[in-house]
Amino acid sequence: MPKSDYLDGYPPLVRAFAAYKLSIQGCSEKTVREYLLDLRTFLRYLAATDAGLSPDAEEVHKLDISRFDAEYFAAIQTSRVYDFLYYTDVSRQNAAKAKARKLSAIKSFYKYLTINQKLFDHNPAINIETPKQKKDLPKHLSVNESVDLLQAVQADEQSKTKERDFAILTLFLNCGMRLSELAGISLPDLDKDLRSLRVLGKGAKERIIYLNDACRHALEAYLPLRIAEKGAKDNALFLSGRHQRISVKTVQWMVYKYLRSAGLEYKHYSTHKLRHTAATLMYQTGQVDIRVLKDILGHEQLNTTQIYTHVANADMEAAMQKNPLAHIDINSKEEPEEE
Repeated sequence: MPKSDYLDGYPPLVRAFAAYKLSIQGCSEKTVREYLLDLRTFLRYLAATDAGLSPDAEEVHKLDISRFDAEYFAAIQTSRVYDFLYYTDVSRQNAAKAKARKLSAIKSFYKYLTINQKLFDHNPAINIETPKQKKDLPKHLSVNESVDLLQAVQADEQSKTKERDFAILTLFLNCGMRLSELAGISLPDLDKDLRSLRVLGKGAKERIIYLNDACRHALEAYLPLRIAEKGAKDNALFLSGRHQRISVKTVQWMVYKYLRSAGLEYKHYSTHKLRHTAATLMYQTGQVDIRVLKDILGHEQLNTTQIYTHVANADMEAAMQKNPLAHIDINSKEEPEEE
């Protein structure tokens, strides 16, 4: 069982659940931490209401939730889960996405207790519907904005990491990889001819990403500098200023920096939007088959990828212009020409 500090204060069954997610299901530590935080909110709510306290009272965080055992969890009724979701909605003002995430953590925990551990049969969350979420279309950069972003790196004469940053942005915009996947790339993950690279995706699943000319050229410019790097503490492809594997926060800071330089800060783009950009441009402009795109992005289910089929594009704009009423202006003073 993991002995990390972030597990302190949780009930033994929750700690065992965390170990199961890490070691058996192959979830990342970040994912497990998110599960635990949501479960902690739920358990503190239960402890507070058991004690007749408001869940928002200051002393709630001092309540002992580590005492909760199998008997306690087996006694939780569905109504208490509904009450908790109502509390997150009204008092914490959680949006549907946050409520859905908390419910998912509770469902996953109870599935572990009832199915995997077979401690009891009662699962109070099993039939609770997931809150409906607003399906926003993914925001993405246009081709011109993507070029502006890359040019912002090239124009940065003060940067000591220009080649590294250019290679990172090029991989994001062309390959659609996740932030954690990019930060996790090591030198041995690269094909010797720079035709492909290996990344470790969600659920510890490896996949091969094939590199186009833009990626290959960017890496060819960066790799000699990386190989010549003195004092490197591991074999990471991208290093920080401290000669160690670059962190996701450093990558995020770098992306925000060049979004500002390119004049794109006002659009509130993020590192994840670069992944959306790659996917959208491949599907719309490159006409990549949706099933191929699914594998490129490392999606488990096709319906996750299908959001890119709904993004407004040039074809839809052209269709609007084909409407026979598109060019009629009733306010025009010009007389229509007689045939």
